[in-house]
Amino acid sequence: MDKVRAKKHLGQHFLKDESVAKDIADALSLEGYNKVLEIGPGMGVLTKYLLEKPVETYVIEIDTESVEYLSAHYLKLHDRIISEDFLRYNLKPVFGDEQLAIVGNFPYNISTQIVFRTLEMRDRIPEFAGMFQKEVAERICEKKGSKAYGILSVLAQAFYDAEYLFTVPEHVFIPPPKVKSGVLRLKRKENYHLPCDEKLFFTVVKTAFNQRRKTLRNSLKTYNLSDSLREDSIFGLRPEQLSVDDFIVLTQKIAADGI
Repeated sequence: MDKVRAKKHLGQHFLKDESVAKDIADALSLEGYNKVLEIGPGMGVLTKYLLEKPVETYVIEIDTESVEYLSAHYLKLHDRIISEDFLRYNLKPVFGDEQLAIVGNFPYNISTQIVFRTLEMRDRIPEFAGMFQKEVAERICEKKGSKAYGILSVLAQAFYDAEYLFTVPEHVFIPPPKVKSGVLRLKRKENYHLPCDEKLFFTVVKTAFNQRRKTLRNSLKTYNLSDSLREDSIFGLRPEQLSVDDFIVLTQKIAADGI
């Protein structure tokens, strides 16, 4: 890759391995949408493979040097370079009500925030694929019973089917990170509206895992549960013992208790 710049202040490590970039692009199913938005394209090593796909590729990049480089070297993008911060960006002016996929080699320091922002916009995003720090990618895809299973796991898997695809070694980046990376894919569930109060669901999951060593009976004390509900067997469990469906049931029970 020519003219690579390492922008450590953005928490980004630029991918230099073409085969890895192609594999990330190929992770997209291209089903249910006609547009793809790449987050943090840098110098475009992944972008070039996305542009070969039968979809419209857009990129969103906050760094002005990268925007200038992309404008000069990827003429196919035309007016599809968005010089904005994805975490604060409103999709509607550019994409209207259309469905789109999210993809990228995500900056480590904001990768979890990107997932949470995607969950907020889940009505618009049927697919999400990209590269994270390996530990974070595994956490998102983890199942109940594991120490790695947590807030990200439950909230992502409540709305998406999560699949860990492959591991990426350190040496394929400039500068090399100190940890391995992992690529995952999230495909939105056919029924991605929960049969419970979704706002309460988010709050219950976060509250429970914020004191993950405690049983739910203790970690959810702030909800002032009735004595009868507190005796329910589910409150004797710790949060990592609950599946997504269990958390939905838990939320329903708390809501019915008058919270």
